[in-house]
Amino acid sequence: MPGLGLAHDNPSSHYKVQMNSNLGAENLPNRKTVRSSPSTHIANGHGNPHSSRKEDLPLVRSLPNTAGVEEIVDALKVSGGVVIRNAVSNQDIDVIEKDLRPFLEKDTPWEGDFFPKETRRCYALIGNSPTCAKKVIMHPLYQATCDKFLTTENWFWSGHEKIYAVSKPQIMNTVCFSINPGAHKQPLHRDDWAYQVVARKTDAYPEDLQRDTSLGWFVAGKDATIANGATRFIPGSHLWEHSREPDDDLVTYAELKKGDAFMMFGSCYHGGSANTTTDQERLLFSCFMTRGWLRQEENHYLAIERETMKKLPKDVQRVAGYSLSEPFLGWVDSTDPMCVLDPEVKGNVDMLRKNEDRKE
Repeated sequence: MPGLGLAHDNPSSHYKVQMNSNLGAENLPNRKTVRSSPSTHIANGHGNPHSSRKEDLPLVRSLPNTAGVEEIVDALKVSGGVVIRNAVSNQDIDVIEKDLRPFLEKDTPWEGDFFPKETRRCYALIGNSPTCAKKVIMHPLYQATCDKFLTTENWFWSGHEKIYAVSKPQIMNTVCFSINPGAHKQPLHRDDWAYQVVARKTDAYPEDLQRDTSLGWFVAGKDATIANGATRFIPGSHLWEHSREPDDDLVTYAELKKGDAFMMFGSCYHGGSANTTTDQERLLFSCFMTRGWLRQEENHYLAIERETMKKLPKDVQRVAGYSLSEPFLGWVDSTDPMCVLDPEVKGNVDMLRKNEDRKE
C-alpha cells in the first residue's frame, strides 16, 4: 500500500486498528477479496487483479442509483471502479451543460500530448455551475463513499491527554471534458500521481479502507461509447505496485448513458479513449475528492472568487476546503477557515477535541 502520511506506512498506524482493536502490524484484520456479481458487470474476468490476461481481471459492477454505500464500497475494493446507472437526472444534466457550455467554447487547444487538441475543458465547476455542485459533486452516494475511503481518524498525545482527530475529505479537482471527433486516446495514467504515491502491491483491498488518496466521479453529459471516447481503465490496477507498467490490452470501457456515473479510485490506470466518430461529442462532468490533509490539485481558494463561494451552501463550502482538517490543519487566525465566509464563526477557542469530546 502507499504510505499515508509521513509516518503512516502501514494500516496499523491508523487509529481504527490501534485504538479500537489494539492490533499490531502482525495482527491486521483478515483481508478477503469480495467477488462482484457476474450478472452485473462491464468487464470479463473472475477476479485476479494481478493477471496479465484480460479475462482473469476482476469484474466491474454496474449498480442502480438505489444501491447502498456498502455495496458500492465492496465493488470498488474488488475492481477499483463501479458504474452507477441514472445517477443524475437528464433535466439536471441539461442545466449543467447550459451553465458550462460558454466556458468550454472559450477554451483553447492543449499544447502537448496529454490532452488531444480536439478536447475542450472547463474547471472550477463548483463556482461555474451551482447545479453541478449540488447534483454531481455533492451527490449523496458519491460523498458517502468518499467518507468511507478518504476520512482519516487518529489520536495524539497532548501532555497526558489523548486528543482525537477526524479529517474529512475535500475536493481534489473538478473538470468538464468535451471530447470531439478526431481526438486521440489519452495515455493511461493514475491520478494519484499528484500526491507522489509509490504504491505497494497487495492481493486484496485492506479491510480498514486506508489505502487510497483520491476517489473520482465521472457523470456522463451525453452517452459515452467506445467509439466516442468512453473512459477506459484497467480493473484491479488499484492493487498494483508502483513499478508495473499499464497495458492497453487489459482495459475495459466505462460506457455510460446520459446521467450515468462511473466511480473510480485515483490509483486505477485510466484515460480517455479516441473519439473515432465524425459527429459525436463525449461530454463528461468529473471531479475527484481527496483526503483533508493533502493539498488540492485544483486550488479552489484561488479558482473561485470568495464572493461566489459565500453564496454556496455550507456543505459545498466545506468540501471546497473551507473546513478544518482536524486536529488543526488549514486555520485562519487560529480559527476554522469558515470564518472568512461566515463572520459568526467564533475564534480564539481550542481546536482540539479531548477524550470526553470524542465523537463516535
